Amino acid sequence: MAKSGKRIRKAYEGLDPLKSYGIDEALKIIKGRISAKFDETIEVAVALNVDPRKADQTVRGMVNLPNGTGKTLKVAVFARDAKAEEAKAAGADYVGEDELIDMISRGDIPFDRCIATPDMMIVVAKVGKILGPRGLMPNPKLGTVTMNVKEAVEAAKGGQIEFRAEKAGIVHAGVGKASFSEDKLAENIKALMEALKKAKPETVKGTYINRVSLSSTMGPGVRVDLISLAN
Repeated sequence: MAKSGKRIRKAYEGLDPLKSYGIDEALKIIKGRISAKFDETIEVAVALNVDPRKADQTVRGMVNLPNGTGKTLKVAVFARDAKAEEAKAAGADYVGEDELIDMISRGDIPFDRCIATPDMMIVVAKVGKILGPRGLMPNPKLGTVTMNVKEAVEAAKGGQIEFRAEKAGIVHAGVGKASFSEDKLAENIKALMEALKKAKPETVKGTYINRVSLSSTMGPGVRVDLISLAN
């Protein structure tokens, strides 16, 4: 505990919690305070002026990060016949119908993204109560219910991430690894910000993005100057 406390104090040393830093400086600070022995994830927290409890203020979508996330997702696809073969050829990790239902029903869910062709949704509905709470239920609005399984699988494998405003209106997302260059991380963060702006509910008036913070898995949070994200 003492060693952990000392590490945390050192990580926060010299940081002004009320100051907002330009994106480039914020990334330098984050990367300069990396202390873990593994390749930490760089995480973004965006506080939005929305109330997700209201149906007309939900913020959810997908964004393709130009430099990937540094993590390869495991993808499951509900499909049959030619579309099942297409999914396998695109690199899907698990493909099928009844065998996937059985696996999920047992609580065996070794994948991060679930895709389905429209005709398979009646099958997927059997495990909807299991997939839904985990955020894995295929959704046409997110492009995970589609006939173009090749494109969906390749996007998932290539660095596409889902974003969603949680109860307090905060979006959390991993945008890369500490080993990424600052330029690549900045590009990924700006891509996410653009996607969030496009997802702004029409009912939200005035300020939409309240604040943005960056951190690494084990590091301190650093506030980011919103103007620096617009360049």
